[in-house]
Amino acid sequence: MKLTVSQIELNQRQIPDWKLNAKGEIEKMFVFKGFPQAVLFVNAVALLAEGKNHHPDILIQWNRVTLALSTHDVEGLSELDFELAKQINTLPVLT
Repeated sequence: MKLTVSQIELNQRQIPDWKLNAKGEIEKMFVFKGFPQAVLFVNAVALLAEGKNHHPDILIQWNRVTLALSTHDVEGLSELDFELAKQINTLPVLT
């Protein structure tokens, strides 16, 4: 189910380091020591995402990984986006 603006604001308080982007997705950039660490992180994100059957858009730029989450089925944000963001935040960032 698509979240309302107030539900999004409430959920965003639990992941303050994620920002709402111009497309209405929640987005976060992670910075790593180098490319290998960035790719290891993406692989860990992929395992979490596959387990939830909910997949982020991923942009890798050498030592930076930008993740964007939204729920295509509802054309907006759902609880799944915030659940996955919370899980991603628990992953180690190898800097």
